[in-house]
Amino acid sequence: MTDARPPAPYTLVVLDFDGTLADSFPWFCSVINGVADRYGFRRIAEEEVESLRALGAREIVARLGVPLWKLPAISRHMHALASRDIDAMRLFPGVPEALTALARREVRLAVLSSNTEANVRRVLGPDLAALVEAYACGASLFGKARRLSALIRRCGLAPEGVLSVGDEIRDAEAARAVGCAFAAVTWGYTRADALRESGPDHLFAEPGEIARFFAGAPIAA
Repeated sequence: MTDARPPAPYTLVVLDFDGTLADSFPWFCSVINGVADRYGFRRIAEEEVESLRALGAREIVARLGVPLWKLPAISRHMHALASRDIDAMRLFPGVPEALTALARREVRLAVLSSNTEANVRRVLGPDLAALVEAYACGASLFGKARRLSALIRRCGLAPEGVLSVGDEIRDAEAARAVGCAFAAVTWGYTRADALRESGPDHLFAEPGEIARFFAGAPIAA
C-alpha cells in the first residue's frame, strides 16, 4: 500500500548520481591529478580545492587548462577508473531511505549521470536500482541538457512536471535549458553558496529533505 500522492507539482524526479546520490568526491580528488598528468592539464593543489568547488564546469576546465578536444578521452578514462574503484564508493547516508520513501509515494524516479549505467547500478544495488524507472547515463560534461530533454520525452512528460536534482551548476543549467524545475543539494561537489547563487527552485541540505518535501513538510531555506 502506498502513501498519498505528493503535494509537490512534480511526478518525476531526475536525480544526478555523483555528488547527489553517491559520495564520490573524495575518490575524484584521489585520482584527478593522475588524470591531469596523463592528459596534460594542470594538477590541482590541495589548497585550491575549495575555491574550485565554487565554480561551474566550464570555469574549472578553463582554469585547469583542459584541452576541450581531449574531454571525450578524459571522460572514458574516468569511467574506467570509477569501474575499477566502484566497490569503494558508497551512497550518502539517508539516500536509500529517501529513494524508498519517494517510491512509496509513487513518485517516478530517473537517474541522469555522466557516469556509466553499470557503475550507477552497482553502487545503488539491485533493490534501489529497481526503483528507478529510467536511466540516462554517459552524458558528456556539457551534454546533460540534451540527455535531460530526451529523458523527459521518453517518460512521456512535459518539463513542468519534472524536478531535476543535482549538486553542480551544470545540473542547474541543464534544467533551465529544458524548462524544468531544479533542486540543488548542498552535500556534493559544488559549494552551497555557489549553488544558491545559481537560483535553484529548491535547496536541500540533506537527502531526507527530498522525501519530506514530497510529503509536504516545510524545508528550511
